[in-house]
Amino acid sequence: MENYQRTRTVERPSVCPFPALPPDTPEVRVRDGSKIRHPLRFALSRMEDKPRAAEEEGRPEDGGVASEGQQEAAGRPLCRQIVLTASGKGVSKAITCAEMVKRRVKGLHQLTRLQFNTVDEVWDPLETDAGLDSLTVSRNVPAIWILLSRDTLDRSQPGYQEPGRHDALWDNREDGGGQRPGLKRKKGGGGGAGGRGRGPGRQTGRSREPAKGQS
Repeated sequence: MENYQRTRTVERPSVCPFPALPPDTPEVRVRDGSKIRHPLRFALSRMEDKPRAAEEEGRPEDGGVASEGQQEAAGRPLCRQIVLTASGKGVSKAITCAEMVKRRVKGLHQLTRLQFNTVDEVWDPLETDAGLDSLTVSRNVPAIWILLSRDTLDRSQPGYQEPGRHDALWDNREDGGGQRPGLKRKKGGGGGAGGRGRGPGRQTGRSREPAKGQS
């Protein structure tokens, strides 16, 4: 492939694995290059009863006028369900976004589906007069679909997660964060200047008294 360069990448459209969803169910596509606050803001505007505008960007300050997008989001009816989807490197962002939505909106049921999407890569020759043809390489990338629902879902389906407390995932005082109890950090370097930390019976230099048998 040293004579080729990749010119474009096209991901084939995939079908939502959750059948019989209401037609007004929003589908949020989380991309690898996008910032997570954008899909998170949209998902919360459709699922949260009272959006906390203080934590989102674009909040009107001191009597300012809300933007057109904020006014439109405020007038939308709340959705019972929402779908988050991503592929490739965006899978981790979709999972993070879903966990943040569940933290803000309590009592959401979750259903997760994993699959593979097909991505076509088009490679064109570096030299057009070399007589080489363009190549199309197809590869499969992992993809995830996450359904968050206020209504109860089928608990027998694989990938189902019931509503629960997620405080432990966000508590910095757990074993993974902070200092463990009972452990103290050493102060100083132990054997620093001035002879700190040396035991009382430790001898660090030669004795000035002459050895036995010497005058």
